[in-house]
Amino acid sequence: MVEDRYVGLAFRDESWLAVSFTEAGYEETAVFDGIGDCWAAYEEEARLILVDVPIGLVGSGDPVRRCDALARELLGPRSAAVVDPPVREATRKRRYSTANRVHERKAGASLSEAAFARSDAVAMCDELLTEVPEAAAVVRSAHPELCFRAFAGEPLDHDGTTAGGYAERMRTLAGRDRDAPPVVQKVAEATAGHGVPVAAVLDAVVLAYTAVPGGGELRTLPAQVPTDGSGLPMELVYRAAAPLVES
Repeated sequence: MVEDRYVGLAFRDESWLAVSFTEAGYEETAVFDGIGDCWAAYEEEARLILVDVPIGLVGSGDPVRRCDALARELLGPRSAAVVDPPVREATRKRRYSTANRVHERKAGASLSEAAFARSDAVAMCDELLTEVPEAAAVVRSAHPELCFRAFAGEPLDHDGTTAGGYAERMRTLAGRDRDAPPVVQKVAEATAGHGVPVAAVLDAVVLAYTAVPGGGELRTLPAQVPTDGSGLPMELVYRAAAPLVES
């Protein structure tokens, strides 16, 4: 009998780092070239895949999604980690200058370079979910900083690329599961040779722990989730015993 899988998927530098759990614990790590490859690998067994790129995009008008605004309010010192994604049309543009013009025309605001840097990943995810309904039922968006915030019970202070940030995140993961430190080590070892940074390892692991049942209920920002023009949810998923904000 094949067990259900719960996957955390983090995008970094053109690679997709997947950490897979079953309800019994850590299962495996894999690195993919595209999110479609990840879906092909896990579509038969995956109960939930949490990805750290936005799902549910603004077509035109106010570019700030409510889920992102709420997440920034919750993250305190780490609020800048949540970046408003480009409008849908802008994610398909290969050059920043072109994407920025489209974003300004559609949203009336400039597009940040940080948002543009992830637009290829956002577009790949958007295309998969609009073209494959089965994937849209399994793949959902979560921000690692929000997931760490939910497990820690308070905002973290440091960036995950710093020594202080690494220590904070390891303490938070250990509070979720005492076996988390060796899991992080196994994931890091499995990514050797792929050029995956340690911060991405931590992000994929916290997404996987958020996906797998236990340690609270799966919740969303906002509690009442709106959808975009393609019917995709504009949400950020986290796991906690109680909601982080009042509905």
